Amino acid sequence: MKKTIRGVSYHIETYGIGEGIPLVLLHGFTGSTENWYPLLEMFSLSHYKVILIDLIGHGQTDSPSEFERYSMDESVKDLQAIFEELHLNKVILAGYSMGGRLALSYASQHPERIDKLVLESASPGLKSEAERMSRKENDRKLSQFIKEHGMESFIDFWENISLFASQKTLPGDVQKKLRGHRLKNEEAGLANSLLGMGTGSQKSLWDSLDSLKIPILLVSGDMDEKFCGIAEEMKELLPYSTFIKIIGAGHAVHVEQPQIFGRIVNEFINT
Repeated sequence: MKKTIRGVSYHIETYGIGEGIPLVLLHGFTGSTENWYPLLEMFSLSHYKVILIDLIGHGQTDSPSEFERYSMDESVKDLQAIFEELHLNKVILAGYSMGGRLALSYASQHPERIDKLVLESASPGLKSEAERMSRKENDRKLSQFIKEHGMESFIDFWENISLFASQKTLPGDVQKKLRGHRLKNEEAGLANSLLGMGTGSQKSLWDSLDSLKIPILLVSGDMDEKFCGIAEEMKELLPYSTFIKIIGAGHAVHVEQPQIFGRIVNEFINT
């Protein structure tokens, strides 16, 4: 379905008939609702609804021309407006990578709306201003690359960064499907997402993690050492958190080990 949220047309999909607290899934950068399709059959759709959202600049959601509209604070406001539009008083919120940063940002501002939180390969941002400035400049260069060279060249580059090296071992048809999902995005959407919602542009949440008193599941793949380290550090600060490291997976656990990811999320939801 399409919903106009604060002037932006959002693409939202709802599955299931259950009356339990709904599970909302937020994809990562270059992703869309389609990334979650293989997992749908693993969730208890008779017990609760699963809601998928194309984030701003991605999939079938609008790509506004002003990059400021993509900021983390604006995206949190959009998410709040979506929940109000769908009459969701409380949700189980799960996010991967960029979607995980948004999920954590939302939970930090609206903890009363969160029943449980699932963060896959996510972070609370960068700790220092120097780190943020460096990352912001890198995201600016990537944004410019998209504008100058087009989507296909950018996806060629993106698929070959070290963060996604483990995805090279996936079956060819899975890799082809992932590439197809990425190529469906618009150049303007991804370019502006980097500028407005990149890790360098968001404020750090490290200092406020200890105040987030809700059940949180942290998931990372053992082949993604950077985000395993971040998850370990977050676990020490979050009062009610559990960290599960998935063997044989890199950054995108839900893609590389979907059966295991679906099982542990189900167990977390139903505990």
